[in-house]
Order: sequence, then C-alpha cells, then structure tokens
Amino acid sequence: MLVLSRMPLKFWERIAWPALIATCLVQLLVFTPLGVTVAGNTNWLSIGSFQFQPSEAIKVALVIWLGMLLAQKKDHLDDWRHVLVPVFGIGGTAVMLVMIRGDLGTTVILASILFGSLFFAGVKLRMLAIPLGIGALGALAAAMASGNRMARILSFFGTGCDGSTGTISAACWQPLHGTWALASGGIFGVGLGNSKAKWSWLPAADNDYIFAIIGEELGLIGAVVVLALFVLLAIAFLRIMNATTSPQAKVSTAAVMVWIIGQALVNMGVVLGFIPVLGVPLPLISAGGTALLTTLIAIGIVLSFAHSEPSPSPTPLTGKPNAEHL
Repeated sequence: MLVLSRMPLKFWERIAWPALIATCLVQLLVFTPLGVTVAGNTNWLSIGSFQFQPSEAIKVALVIWLGMLLAQKKDHLDDWRHVLVPVFGIGGTAVMLVMIRGDLGTTVILASILFGSLFFAGVKLRMLAIPLGIGALGALAAAMASGNRMARILSFFGTGCDGSTGTISAACWQPLHGTWALASGGIFGVGLGNSKAKWSWLPAADNDYIFAIIGEELGLIGAVVVLALFVLLAIAFLRIMNATTSPQAKVSTAAVMVWIIGQALVNMGVVLGFIPVLGVPLPLISAGGTALLTTLIAIGIVLSFAHSEPSPSPTPLTGKPNAEHL
C-alpha cells in the first residue's frame, strides 16, 4: 500500500491492460489440476504450500482497467456502443471466469464494481437498467443451479432451522450460531478473547463470520464502532473523488469504494441475517492473505490518486492559496 501510493497516475494507465490480461490468465489456472475446491467453489490455486485466490487480483485489475477505459470514453458516455460493449464484453468476461467455478459471492462483488464504476462515471441509469436486469436473472439462475446455494437461500427463509426434524440443517448451522453469538454479546460484550462461539460452534469464525465474534466479544458498541470505521473510510473515498480533476482517478476510486464498502455491508448483512449467506470476507478484518493483500493494494491505488493531485498554488504576495483553487 505504501509503495503503490507513490505511483503516478500514468503508471496505472500503462498497466491497465496488462494487469487485466495477466489476472484473467492466472484465473484460468483454476480450470487445471492446480485448482482447489473450498466450500464448493473451485476458485483457489495451490502451488506447493502456497494457496491463494486469483479472483481477488481480478478485482484490482478491474479497478485500474475501468478507470482507464471510462476516462478515455468520457465524451461518449451516452453511447452504449462505446461504454456497455467494452465494459460488459471484456470486464464481463473476467467476471464470468469467476462465476463459472462457483464463487457467487465474489461474482456479486465484481459485478458491483462494474456497475458502480459506470454509475460514478456518469452513465445514465436508463442505460444500466437492462444490463442490471440481465445480471440479476443470471445471479438467480446461478443460485438455482447449485444445491449448496439453494440450501443457503432456503435456510435464509427458515427452512430446516427450527429443529422440527430433530436436527438443524447444515445450511442453518452457521447463520443460527452467528445470531446467537451476537445475542450473547449484548451491549458491552463478553470481553475481548472470551468468545465461546469461535470454539468449533461457528465454523467460519475467523473469516466470513468474524463480525459475529466482534459482536459477541465487544458487544453492540464494538459492532457499531466497526460499522462507523467503514463509514469514515467511505467518506474518505468520496472526498478524494470530489477533489480529483482526473476522470480516471474518480472512476477507479469509486470502484474501490464500491468494492470495499459494498463487500463490508454484504458481510455484515449476512451475519445480521438481512441477506442469504454469500461467503465474502470482511475487508481488512477477516483472515485471508489474498483478500488482505489486494485490499491494501486497492487503498494504495486510491492514495496514489490523492498524492497526484496538485496542491493549491500560493499567490505571489500573500503566500495563501488562490481563491480559484479553493
């Protein structure tokens, strides 16, 4: 993050295409024997003792590529042939490479990056309506095509979660124990490190359901503080977007904001029971080296845009910034 924050704006423009092509080629390796299946998703690579998720790198590549592309198309944003065709033709192909191997959660975040970039670039909502509808139908079809995903959706509506059959279904186990963990935390929590749910009761306690452990150990106050920190991060992104004069920097910063803040809200929404289980980590908090590394890279990219903005020039006599720069 610190190294990339010093890169000039031109650097990101030059590497946009190579980054997208390289990450898509690496993603193709999950279709080979190097691909590893985790929780029903074959979107991991295992090389020796090193295991990582190449779809996380595609997020970074899309952030850079979309900023470059939509900056070049800034005068043609009202023409769907100049905007929607390359974004959904090329960017959509990168998303499909992830979706084919079963990772619906990451697919949703990648699709959000595409639509968020178009929205903040200034593309009219009426142009996005049809692609958004097609995407929603595609996500529904992908969910219905998988028994594991359908079980998660049914568990969201309470099927198999009431114990009427004598046991709680596997799909209901994690959401229920996540809710119980939050409930046991109360307002002030049971104390840092004193969680009971993380000892085998909550299988994904260190990644997808880390927010439940935060609520259990630090209570409602701790959970609200975490939410407030993401709100502050969103405000920082918005300030950089408003301050920049570069369309590329604005679009890429918006893409990073949609990615990190959107993923955080999805993660917390899953734990709180507002949406079905999607299996995305809580940015900057959940365990997972690939996700942490790519999130820090994305923030470094945004910081580089902030550093690239020229400072207001002082007037010759007063040494104060000119009014036209304020």
